[in-house]
Amino acid sequence: MHNVNLSVLFLSTMPLWLGIVLPIVALVIGVLVAMFFYNATTVKKVGSAREQERKILDGAREEAERIKAQGKEESKRALKEALLEAKEQDLKLRNEFERDTKEKKAEIQRMEQRLTQKEDALDKKTEALEQQKEHLLKKEEAVDAMQVKLNSQHELMLQELEKVAQLTREEAKRLLTEEILDSTRHEVAVQVRNMEQQAKDEADMNAKKIVALAIQKCAADQASEITVSVVPLPSDDMKARIIGREGRNIRALENATGIELIIDDTPEVVILSGFDPVRREIARLSLERLINDGRIHPARIEETVDKVTREMDQQIKEAGEAAVFEAGIFGLHPELIKLIGRLKFRTSYGQNVYKHSIEVATLAGQMAAELGLDVSFAKRAGLLHDIGKAVDQEQEGTHIQIGADLAKKYKEIIISSMRLWRTTAT
Repeated sequence: MHNVNLSVLFLSTMPLWLGIVLPIVALVIGVLVAMFFYNATTVKKVGSAREQERKILDGAREEAERIKAQGKEESKRALKEALLEAKEQDLKLRNEFERDTKEKKAEIQRMEQRLTQKEDALDKKTEALEQQKEHLLKKEEAVDAMQVKLNSQHELMLQELEKVAQLTREEAKRLLTEEILDSTRHEVAVQVRNMEQQAKDEADMNAKKIVALAIQKCAADQASEITVSVVPLPSDDMKARIIGREGRNIRALENATGIELIIDDTPEVVILSGFDPVRREIARLSLERLINDGRIHPARIEETVDKVTREMDQQIKEAGEAAVFEAGIFGLHPELIKLIGRLKFRTSYGQNVYKHSIEVATLAGQMAAELGLDVSFAKRAGLLHDIGKAVDQEQEGTHIQIGADLAKKYKEIIISSMRLWRTTAT
């Protein structure tokens, strides 16, 4: 305790600058001492390292000398082995070359022998051909001499014949030709006449057979229809409602349909008269619907007629498509299909034209098949042969001319002509 107090007293009496300088001086002295010891240690380590390096270098030199001497001996030994192997390989290659050379020479000798044999055979054949050629030349000379002799004899014979017949050669040819032609004409005429008669007999028989066979295969129903339609009424009181006040209902119905309504003393019926079967059917259906509905006035009449007309157009289209499908015809113009459907409401000679057209198409196809002709073309022509009757009430002219104009309008004549040309060419 006493010592501590002395130290404190000493420090407290020491000047301030001395307290700062002393630590610095002590630090410098410590650094110098450390550097001295480091340099001494480093010099010692460097000397040891250099000594170790010298020993390693000396050992390496000795090892290099030893490896160098050993390498020379191994190189000499390897060189000797390589030379021996090269000599062995050279000897082996020489033996193989000599063996191949001997085989090649033997093969060449065999080929030379075969060529020599072929040359000998060709020489023999050439000699034989030369002999045959000489023999043929001799025969040809003999034939030529014989031909000259025959020609002279033929000429002498003709001269003798001219003297005997007192005719020149040209006159004899002309007479003989005329006689042959007369005989041939007569025989050909007889044959042609016989063939024509036979063809007619066979054609009549085959035609009857084909028609009968086609009719047997197609038995279509016939329907008799007239130009009037009859609509039954529930009672005679309905006639007054159909006529309407001052006849306005009946006039509206006739104007909308284009069909004449006949209301007479016949009980419970109304007669529809008109040449257009489609309009007559529209009027019949419209009147039946008005009677069932009970509301009969001009506005309702026009509405019903319009609706039935649209339905009739769809029905006509479906009927045409059904006919085309039944006949097995494809590629018809849509307007022609509609016209075929209109034929369903057309009659001719007491027969429905729609059914008649399908029947004719079927018969035409059967006949074409029997005759080996174009079946599709025949069906097409049969189905369209009465197409003009679908609109003959609306256009002037015969149904034949109208049908031809329709076919031309919808390019059907061009198609048919091309098919007919192909069939004829075949």
